[in-house]
Amino acid sequence: MDESTLSSLYSDMWLIRAFEQGLESEFEKGNVPGMLHTGLGQEATQAALAANLEATDAYFPDHRCHGINALAQQRHRGDGRRIMAELFGRSTGVCSGKGGSLHSADPRAGNYGDNAIEGSYMATVLGVALAAKMRGEPKVACAIIGDGTVGRGEFHESLNMSAIWELPTLYACVNNGYAIFTPVGKGHASANIIDLARGYGFPCEQVDGNDIEAAHAAVLRACDHIRGGKGPYFLEFMTWRWQGLFTGEFRPPDEVRYWREEHDAILMAGARLKEMGWTDDDLEKVEGEARDIIESWIEFAKESPPPDPAKATADVYAGFEVSPS
Repeated sequence: MDESTLSSLYSDMWLIRAFEQGLESEFEKGNVPGMLHTGLGQEATQAALAANLEATDAYFPDHRCHGINALAQQRHRGDGRRIMAELFGRSTGVCSGKGGSLHSADPRAGNYGDNAIEGSYMATVLGVALAAKMRGEPKVACAIIGDGTVGRGEFHESLNMSAIWELPTLYACVNNGYAIFTPVGKGHASANIIDLARGYGFPCEQVDGNDIEAAHAAVLRACDHIRGGKGPYFLEFMTWRWQGLFTGEFRPPDEVRYWREEHDAILMAGARLKEMGWTDDDLEKVEGEARDIIESWIEFAKESPPPDPAKATADVYAGFEVSPS
C-alpha cells in the first residue's frame, strides 16, 4: 500500500477512535440517551469498508458502527457532525434526533440503518441487492454483522438467497471473539465463521481485521467482484473489541494485553508509517487533529436543540400525517 492511502486510512481510524472515546465519555456523563455499544478496537474494519463503499452503495451497519456512519456522513454528505448530534438525540441529527445509536440512517450517504433486532437487516439487505440487480446497477449492498448474529436464522436464509439469485451482496462479518460474553467457539460449531459461509458456494475470505492494509485490500477485492456482476462475497474480519457489553465482563488478561498492546490496529498502522519515514510527531499530529474535530462535533451536538415534540410523527409514515390527538 502506498503512503498516501495508508496515511488516509490512519487518519480515518483515529477519527473513529476519537469519536467513540468522546462519545463514551459523554455517555458516562449522562449526555447521550439510550444504550451505547462502542467499536473501540475494531477501527480498521470500519475504515476499510468506508474507504471502498460509495454513496450510491448501500450498507446496513450493526450497533458498533458509529465510526463508519461518521465517515460516510462526512465523506458523502459533507457533515459528520450530524451523526454525533443524532446520538445526542438532537434535532440537527441525521434522523432529527429520533434514531439514536441503533437507528441512525441516511440512504443518501449509503447508510440504510441499523435495527435493534440484530441480524434482521440480513433479510432487508436482500431487497436492496435484488433491486440493484434488476436495475442493472453496479451497486454493493453490504450487511455488517457480528459473530453473534450468525446464530440467527436470517444469516443462513440471507446467504442462501444471495447465492441462488447471485445478488450483489457483501457480507462483512466482524468476528470480535465474543457474543456478549460467550466466546465465539462456544456459540457456534466453528470459531471461524467462514467455515459456515463456505457451504453456499460463493467466494469467502478471512482476513486480519486489525491489519488495515490487509482489510482494505480484501474489501477492494470483494467490491470489485460484486460490481463486476459476479454475485455475493463473504468477508470475515478477525478482530477484538476493547469494551465488554457489561461492566465486569471477564476476559483473560493475556488476551486483553495482546489485542490492546501488541495487535492494536492503530499502533500497527503507525509502525508501518514509521517504516515509510514518519516520526512520532507526525503520528501525534494526526491523533490531535482527529480529537479536535470530534471535540467540535460534540460541542455542535450539545449546542443543538432537542427535537420538537410536535414533529414526533414526521417521517414515520409515508404519504400521510398522523394526528397528535
